[in-house]
Amino acid sequence: MAPPIGSRQLTVLREFRPHGLAAEEADGGGPEARPLQDYDYFLFDPSLAASPGPAPEDEAASSSRADGDHELFIRGNQIIWSTGSRVHKRYTSPNTVIMACWCRMEAIRDALLCVLQVDTLSMYNVTGEVVSIPLPYAVSSIWPLPFGLLLQKSADGGRMVSSSIPLLNARDLNRPNKEFGLNYNVSFQSHTPEAVNKSDGAIISSHLIWKHPLEEPQATYFEERSRLSMMKDFDEKTIWTSDILPLMASYHKGKFQHSVWQVDAATYQEAMDDNAMLSVPCDRSLHKFAFRKIWQGKCSQSAASKVFLATDIDGVPIICFLLHEQKTLLAVRIQVDDSNGETFGDIKPHMSWNIPAFAAAPVVVTRPRARVGALPFTDILVLTPENDLLLYSGKQCLCSYSLPTEFGKGIFSNYELNSEVTDLYSNVKITSIADAVEGRVNVTCSNGLMLRCSLRKNPSSSLVSDCITAMAEGLQSSFYSHFVSLLWGDNDAASLCSSSHVDSEWEFFSYEVSKACAKYEQTSSTKSSTSSSTAWGFLINSKYHAQYCKQSSILGTSFLPMSYSTNSTAFHSFLQDEHSSDAAFYIRFMKETLDTLHALYENLKLNVLRKQDLGSLASLLCRVASSLGENSSVDYYCRDFPHNLVEFQSLASAAVLKTPPCLFRWFENCLNHGCHLSNLDDIPALMCKQKGSAVSWGRKVVSFYSLLLGAERKGRNLSSGVYCEVASGSARNTEELTVLAMVGENFGRQQLDLLPIGVSLALRHALDKCRESPPDDWPAPAYVLVGREDLATAKMGSLRKENGFSNNDSSTSISVPYMLHLQPVTVPTTASDAPTSEVLNSEDTDAVYRSVEDGMEHIFTSTTQLRYGRDLRLNEVRRLLCSARPVAVQTSTNPTASDQDLQQQQLWNFAQRTTALPFGRGAFTLATTYTLLTEALVFPKIILAGRLPAQQNATVNLDLSTRSVSEFNSWAEFHNGVAAGLRLAPFQEKMLRTWIQYNRPSEPNFTHAGLLLAFGLHEHLRVLTMTDAYRYLSQEHDITTLGLLLGLAASHRGTLHPAISKMLYFHVPSRHPSSTPELELPTLLQSAAVMGIGLLYEGSAHALTMKILLGEIGRRSGGDNVLEREGYAVAAGSALGFVALGRGSDAFGFMDTFLDRLFEYIGSKEVYHEKFLNATIAADDQSGNTGQMMDGTQINVDVTAPGAVIALALIFMKAESEEIAARLSIPNTHFDLQYVRPDFVMLRVIARNIVMWSRIEPSIDWIGSQIPEPIKSGVLNMSEGAIDCDEFDAEALFQAYVNIVTGACIAIGLKYAGSRNGDAQELLYNYTVHFLNEIKQVSVRSPSILPKGLLQYVDRGTLELCLHLIVLSLSLVMAGSGHLQTFRLLRYLRGRSSAEGQVNYGLQMAVSLAVGFLFLGGGTHTFSTSNSAIAALLITLYPRLPTGPNDNRCHLQAFRHLYVIATEPRRVQTVDVDTGLPVYCPLEVTVAETEYYDETYYCEVTPCLLPERSVLKNVRVCGPRYWPQVIKLKPEDKPWWRSGDKTDPFNGGVLYIKRKVGSCSYSDDPIGCQSLLSRAMHEVCDTPSTSCGTQLNRSSLSSSRVDQLVSTFSANPSLIAFAKLCCESWKGRCNDNFQEFCSQVLYECMSKDRPALLQVSCINLSPILLNLVVLYHLLHIQSLMFHFQVYISFYTIIESMWEHLKIGHFPFFDSLFLSSLKVALAYNGALVDGRISSGGIVQSTFLESLTKRVDNIFAELPKLKASFVSYLGTGKWPDAQNDAVLLAWYLQWYSIPPPHVVASAVEKIKPRAPGGVSMLPLLRLLLPTTHLVGLMEIEKLQMPARP
Repeated sequence: MAPPIGSRQLTVLREFRPHGLAAEEADGGGPEARPLQDYDYFLFDPSLAASPGPAPEDEAASSSRADGDHELFIRGNQIIWSTGSRVHKRYTSPNTVIMACWCRMEAIRDALLCVLQVDTLSMYNVTGEVVSIPLPYAVSSIWPLPFGLLLQKSADGGRMVSSSIPLLNARDLNRPNKEFGLNYNVSFQSHTPEAVNKSDGAIISSHLIWKHPLEEPQATYFEERSRLSMMKDFDEKTIWTSDILPLMASYHKGKFQHSVWQVDAATYQEAMDDNAMLSVPCDRSLHKFAFRKIWQGKCSQSAASKVFLATDIDGVPIICFLLHEQKTLLAVRIQVDDSNGETFGDIKPHMSWNIPAFAAAPVVVTRPRARVGALPFTDILVLTPENDLLLYSGKQCLCSYSLPTEFGKGIFSNYELNSEVTDLYSNVKITSIADAVEGRVNVTCSNGLMLRCSLRKNPSSSLVSDCITAMAEGLQSSFYSHFVSLLWGDNDAASLCSSSHVDSEWEFFSYEVSKACAKYEQTSSTKSSTSSSTAWGFLINSKYHAQYCKQSSILGTSFLPMSYSTNSTAFHSFLQDEHSSDAAFYIRFMKETLDTLHALYENLKLNVLRKQDLGSLASLLCRVASSLGENSSVDYYCRDFPHNLVEFQSLASAAVLKTPPCLFRWFENCLNHGCHLSNLDDIPALMCKQKGSAVSWGRKVVSFYSLLLGAERKGRNLSSGVYCEVASGSARNTEELTVLAMVGENFGRQQLDLLPIGVSLALRHALDKCRESPPDDWPAPAYVLVGREDLATAKMGSLRKENGFSNNDSSTSISVPYMLHLQPVTVPTTASDAPTSEVLNSEDTDAVYRSVEDGMEHIFTSTTQLRYGRDLRLNEVRRLLCSARPVAVQTSTNPTASDQDLQQQQLWNFAQRTTALPFGRGAFTLATTYTLLTEALVFPKIILAGRLPAQQNATVNLDLSTRSVSEFNSWAEFHNGVAAGLRLAPFQEKMLRTWIQYNRPSEPNFTHAGLLLAFGLHEHLRVLTMTDAYRYLSQEHDITTLGLLLGLAASHRGTLHPAISKMLYFHVPSRHPSSTPELELPTLLQSAAVMGIGLLYEGSAHALTMKILLGEIGRRSGGDNVLEREGYAVAAGSALGFVALGRGSDAFGFMDTFLDRLFEYIGSKEVYHEKFLNATIAADDQSGNTGQMMDGTQINVDVTAPGAVIALALIFMKAESEEIAARLSIPNTHFDLQYVRPDFVMLRVIARNIVMWSRIEPSIDWIGSQIPEPIKSGVLNMSEGAIDCDEFDAEALFQAYVNIVTGACIAIGLKYAGSRNGDAQELLYNYTVHFLNEIKQVSVRSPSILPKGLLQYVDRGTLELCLHLIVLSLSLVMAGSGHLQTFRLLRYLRGRSSAEGQVNYGLQMAVSLAVGFLFLGGGTHTFSTSNSAIAALLITLYPRLPTGPNDNRCHLQAFRHLYVIATEPRRVQTVDVDTGLPVYCPLEVTVAETEYYDETYYCEVTPCLLPERSVLKNVRVCGPRYWPQVIKLKPEDKPWWRSGDKTDPFNGGVLYIKRKVGSCSYSDDPIGCQSLLSRAMHEVCDTPSTSCGTQLNRSSLSSSRVDQLVSTFSANPSLIAFAKLCCESWKGRCNDNFQEFCSQVLYECMSKDRPALLQVSCINLSPILLNLVVLYHLLHIQSLMFHFQVYISFYTIIESMWEHLKIGHFPFFDSLFLSSLKVALAYNGALVDGRISSGGIVQSTFLESLTKRVDNIFAELPKLKASFVSYLGTGKWPDAQNDAVLLAWYLQWYSIPPPHVVASAVEKIKPRAPGGVSMLPLLRLLLPTTHLVGLMEIEKLQMPARP
């Protein structure tokens, strides 16, 4: 018979009333003011809506507090989410709420509150975001699933309903969709056939599943005979779904049938019904949701009133149906099989049973911390028809619950009640239960009162929970059922005493087990002699049955951890019912209990924080083992905890008993002999069970040792018998495989600190070996585990960009719990903080103007300070490019009228420079800052006024009465807007369309037009819709339209966007049909439109576009300014080059005539296809409404040649075509020079070299080779006076000469742009200085590379132009470097006075651009040499500079900003991962082999610029101060990684590095003199050991120096804490030996960078440190941290052991520390023997000295020998506790087996023992694990010397 059930009392928490009602009352108004609708509510656990993150066990623990329920209150369209007595959130729906539920969807991290309304489904995020989805069909209910939301349609679900909410009103849920990108508009795309099919399928299907808010719902199918048919049965009403398992319960009202379905998402072949009216095509590659019926039953005439999921007593899920009519609870047990590897596996029904029930609810009571897979272990609370409240675990009734007899006193304590009322409430009955959450439930009483009650009390003992979990997993189901009945059979008073101490639960658990032991002893004493004489008894006791039970418990393959076996169900139940009182039952029950709890005991021995629990469990196990007669086990536990000694029989005559498993012994054997030779019997059988959680801690450690020491691995299973999860990643040796296993098992540094010191050594050894160079494909937690946080941070950065959110929970769990969270400390980043006063001269030091915003305040950061040191060159750049302050005008103190005219002239000259400054400022601040999306963008001012320092800084304004102010400022404001927009970093994911609209002014202006161009160059305008673009165009502001057209084209570069193409072509009047009225469009706008076409069609080689642009080169502009037609032709030629960029080698069908036309435009005399050329010209002449640029029959080459040359250069870029280069000939005769403009010669030189790209060399000889011999010889002869200049045109000769040289210099600049090539820089610098000396003699001299006296034959304007073009080329080469020599040259050029001729706007623009290029992006960017980059740079450097701010004749000034296309953020900055600060670090950069040079490498110091991807092979962190790190790359001809690119190995230019302990940073110690650690430590620790009084002050000084030294060399908190501990302990002490030992320990950890050795548990050391308080007064026990090291631990253990033995006081009463030390010694032996890789983390001599010290201690104990003799002879332990502790230590240290084992060995040896011969070899053979000292003692005692 089953034991009687116990009775317990409910704990009344409070009277229950929905808090939503209180919230409504708080809002105002009584019941009459509330809505008329009825309200509804439901309670739920907080974890249901929480973000995923903590481990399941943490969730269970956190959610098990007394009253942590959350409530959703629904009335009308109002939803109130409250937590306890506080309103958490409120939601208001547009319509009345029909149904609401929590749901989690695919690709969305947070839970969603799904609210169903009449025609809308709203999904609310926990942060308040909402997406409203109109429903085109009627939906009756919604249900959560693990992967989405199930929609149950109404019977008229096929009827389309009209939505009352427009689709455009739906707010977006701010989550990127992996398939639909950033398309947040939720609508049904029903215009495509596929969408139509999906919509039709959704219409006819009765059930829909919604996987993502931004996707359409999918139709569902049901599986029938392995084929699918669409689910169209509207009578199949859903009554329940699970959000954990893919299960659905339904009721068919026509069939009166309940069904349970499994929802599968797999690929099926659809089979429609034969009579289906609508055939829905199916893509077989798509995943379909299919319902597979797994159970059905006709058990009720109506649907179940409640369905819920619970777990059986063995952890198997059960679905419970509460049938209200029958007053029955139907439970269906289901089996989950995940052997196929799927997420949820195959679910099958197993069995069912009925329980009488009027009401029922799932509760978490018996095992609150346990989880079975993803499910919490859930019990069933049943209210029977007789109003009894019963608790069931599966079908086993555990106990009954009742209300407390005096519960009314707590509820009505504030009211005075008479005796009648008191009696009334004392006799109430429970009539209903509802709203169960965890272990809390609402109980409705017969008097109508609703109470919130709890079924269990807190706190709960972790040891009891672990024991119950272990027994649930280790015992057979019948034994566990019997145990649960015993545990819950007693009354509440026995289980929980009045004391709230947690030990009461353990006492009750021990009491129940002890009762079972006593009952076993009784049954064993009265055991019938014929109990096993029957066949049934023989079968039960057979070896076969025992082996079968063992296999069935070990080889479990269930998805959920359970010990239930299907085939043994009937036997177990029969055994329990019929034979539970038999001795055989209790024998097996107690033995399995002992084995199970012993496995837990071994598991807890590996957790140093559970020592108290371990001692309690050891006492219980001693009692169980003693009752079973397992004397070996009793001896085993007594050796660990001698205070647990119990009375038992002598072991001298005991039979051979099984030695209990011991993990410490297994660790020793593995380290001594390898995993293959270790004894697997030392591993408890429970640890080998699949998916067990009770002893998973020990299983993990065993698996790590197995992998480290060579165990074979087959999938998840190891040859040692355990299984192990291994994280993804490569492993080259066993150490790396062990690290991956630790990551796969989520075993990090926190867990490693909990292991015993000796056990953790081997694992720390594996981590240490992998630290130097771990594989590249490891996950981030693996890098954290081995101490490479630098690699982990880089890895997490790429994952964060890939996933869209940061999820470092796993890395946090792997990291050290006490690591200091250091925040990055940045240097001043504002202009006011920077030391500007040191560099600003008298013209800028006025305090009035120092705080003016100039657009460059943000440029000063920690990175720029590291990059440029303290030379303040950035301050100088800021001063040179500042246009927001009046410029200083130098005048006399007493000005006259003529001085005022002079002031105006100076101001006019300065105004030319000021208006050109935005060019350089835009380049200087390129992508250097982010803006707040809630603030408008600030534009710096352009101040044309001046101030007079000689007159107290009086301000004088520029007189523009004779000039047009608007015309003068218009383009300057445009460039100012471009500069302001370019400083924003390209962050596409943050730039919002609304913010761009927010910055749009009410009236169009030039500044916003420039801002649009800047946004376009950064590709921000992609977020604009075409409606926004047309809104800009409707303003009819030409410059705004210009900026918009160029910006849109640049944003969509190379995309051929059709809408933007139409917009651009609209602004090209020549392409309008002849019937279109002629539009007056400015030429500037047409030029921008043509250039935009080129950018939009970049690289496409679109034939029609090429033909159109070819015609535009030679066509007169239809605008109002015919003087700008050369600029239009240049724009058309550049656009043509962009369209066919680098495609000249492709075989176009029209290429021949195409080239002839281009060369005709150039003025070439060679025409090869004249017939086709004339025909094409005639056709184009007829199609357009403007004429060719011809004077008569000749083409105006002066207009068309520049554009045609640029087009040819770009089309045949890097083509290495000799033919094209030859046709781009340079005049080589004096006659030809008369007919070619010199500036065209420069263009031809540039074009030739772009075509012959590989031949460009940075040498004087190469430049000389570009000059035709007649020109070269003529110039040289004339400069030497050998030829008379009257013989030919000397000016044309010299003009051609300087232009050829300048063109060659520009080609060099383009070829080596951004490379910082030293040869190119030196060459261009020398040419610049030479040209400068020709204009005016300067102090800088250069080699004689050009003829002297150029100014005699070349006008100064040409020389100035060539000079500044070469300077621009030089800045291209040194872009982003901030090269000091080049910067000095540019500063000189900018500062030249007007008397020197430096007043031209174009030249000032060139200098400004050059300064900006030199400091491109504040030194973070540089230029690329890709095809598009070269094209953009060529257009930017077009060698025709404007003469004034409004000059756009030859080249549109807006095109000067296209250099942004060529920029790349190739700067890399190293950041110390521990401090978060940018630091200097040497990098070794390897450049791949090219046709010009072999593979080579060079060193750079960060922050630095890296080479292009086409040549970059790898980057390695070098130097001795930081841990090495190699970034391997594959050279690819691709642009640099964009911001946010998930494949970027440099994480946006940040390379995290980790400094080695013992080294200073390069900022603190540039030359390395401070990092002589050994010398410094020796100096600190070298104190003479004299008297204590004389050395006290010196010791204090030394200790303080140690503290400072350690904090200097390391940021590791472990080392710093230990150093501070030493400093505190050394004050006033004179123990020189201990000080010296601590100093050596610090040296060991710092020199070898092993701070992990400092991690040891305070549980192990607490008694020892208590001793140290007495001896060394180090610190109080309560202030311990987990930061001491292995050396100190073992040192203090042994020393304190000896000190206490002398005084007779024991610091601890267990011997576990010796087991840990023995494992450490085995680790040392494995190092010596080579079983693990060399290089131990602990010195071998130290461990050997400890061994010797322990041996000496035992040798000096006189009483120990007598105790040992008595123990071996009689098996008795000493009576004195201290003597027993010493004996336990001795037996444990020397591994002496129990007495019966020793006696057995001696009996075997004695017959074979010859007289006078030592028996040690034979003893060693029989007792292989016993130490030699122990064997010698055994020989002395058991075999005395013979005469």
